[in-house]
Amino acid sequence: MTWQIDHAHSHILFTARHMMISKVRGRFESFGGEISFDESDPQNTTVYVEIDANTINTREAQRDTHLKSPDFLDAASFPVLTFQSKRVEQHSEYRGKLIGDLTIRGKTREVTLDINYAGTAQSPWGITSAGFSAETTIDRRDWGLTWNQALETGGILVGNDIKIEIEIELIKQPAAEMVAA
Repeated sequence: MTWQIDHAHSHILFTARHMMISKVRGRFESFGGEISFDESDPQNTTVYVEIDANTINTREAQRDTHLKSPDFLDAASFPVLTFQSKRVEQHSEYRGKLIGDLTIRGKTREVTLDINYAGTAQSPWGITSAGFSAETTIDRRDWGLTWNQALETGGILVGNDIKIEIEIELIKQPAAEMVAA
């Protein structure tokens, strides 16, 4: 069954350490994709997501410009980040892992997302939605994101571990009607 991402209720967020002492949080404002969620057998679910690198938002314009530069995402050369699922491992009715390929700056690496399924609900207007939370931590250097500055007090300016948190609400699409010949 095909499901559409409900952008008003979905977020792709990330967190990185700044100067080893605080966390900077950000998000991508524009993303889309194709999700085929199999309610009866979640292991048959497939996910493909594209994220617009130019929509990175950390609430600091100068930092966002730097993150779009060749030092980090190189959004001019690589405007899209992608995730393509390979498989789903269901651990319980509401928990599992989504394994797939994450491509950033033209480099593809396998990642594992811990998934929590919140279930489905029907709105007062008859729309069926499903909710998911996912998270993982990646080492940005695996994708060639190696820019950094040493700190006078020791440590580095930008942490290497990036926590990714995703909240996705999906809207069930009507089944395609069969056309008689």
